Amino acid sequence: MAEAYIIEAVRTPAGRRGGGLSHVHPADLGAHVITALLNRVDVDPTDVDDVIFGCVDTIGPQAGDIARTSWLAAGFPEQVPGVTVDRQCGSSQQAVHFAAQAVMSGTADVVVAGGVQNMSQVPIGSAMTVSPVAGCAGWQHRYGDEEVSQFRAADLIAVRWDLSRREMEEFALRSHLRAITASKEGRFDREIAPVDGVAADECPRPDTSAEKMAALAPLRPGGRTTAALSSQISDGAAAVLVVSEQAVRRYGLMPRARVHHLSARGSDPIYMLTAPIRATRHALERAGMSISDIDLFEINEAFASVALAWAKELEVDLGRVNVNGGALALGHPIGATGAKLFTTLLHELERSGGRYGLQTMCEGGGQANVTIIERL
Repeated sequence: MAEAYIIEAVRTPAGRRGGGLSHVHPADLGAHVITALLNRVDVDPTDVDDVIFGCVDTIGPQAGDIARTSWLAAGFPEQVPGVTVDRQCGSSQQAVHFAAQAVMSGTADVVVAGGVQNMSQVPIGSAMTVSPVAGCAGWQHRYGDEEVSQFRAADLIAVRWDLSRREMEEFALRSHLRAITASKEGRFDREIAPVDGVAADECPRPDTSAEKMAALAPLRPGGRTTAALSSQISDGAAAVLVVSEQAVRRYGLMPRARVHHLSARGSDPIYMLTAPIRATRHALERAGMSISDIDLFEINEAFASVALAWAKELEVDLGRVNVNGGALALGHPIGATGAKLFTTLLHELERSGGRYGLQTMCEGGGQANVTIIERL
């Protein structure tokens, strides 16, 4: 099978809710990263076969196929199409998968993949004017009246994997400290394309402490999950250039990584957020690899319990997980996070000299994507 090569990856800073990116139209955020991406490579925009973007809550300014709108808003050729995908929080990771699959199948040579989300303008869940399973006889027959909630799921996971609130708070504090250190050391500088004067992630809280976290009330009565143990609502976009070997030769490009494996798996939709466990096991088995073969892991910190249960179940050393912090500190612009994490993983593999990186994230409906890349 043909290889899918990664040439470039770029992201905006993650803007805090109501912060520096909150006023930027989502399509302009998308246009910004597409422009930054193509400014970094010598590729003719007319040769782009497709633009594949992830986005969730595609209503209002995010409606109408924002992949296409972002491309056009950037001023690029009208002949290039675009498509928007929704696999909930994994939407832009799935966009990268679709791009790689198009290249590996031989049906495309140059694909822009990524995602965008302005959660300040379009609050999470805006598209769910009613429950998506309300009145669904098949769902009712299978799952009854079980509460379907990410907050409940986070608590269920904490209980099932015996994760204390203190353990989760220690993990959250470490995420902030790592993110702050990474920012101070300039680890994100190369991957970030500043927007309207915003040049750094706005979400890390320098004043975060164990004492402040311990004082927070749980999000659900009797629960273990607090705001500090939940990913931060934020705004942002990210884009990745995926090309074939033919495109590499045609343009004289220098591949930075290749896609070694990609897959997705599902799990219990009531627990909702546990699928990265099954998906990671499946991916490693299909790739003929083990946990020890992976140099760096990026798992989305939707909630502290999600990442900790995954690491506990798979016996992953947390020293190799989210080494520059995760969504608890850096934010989670849901439709863009998959490509955002991919961008950070690529750059950190290069900085640290690692060979293999694995990315996974939980997704609504009880799903997870896994991407394994090899640095070249």
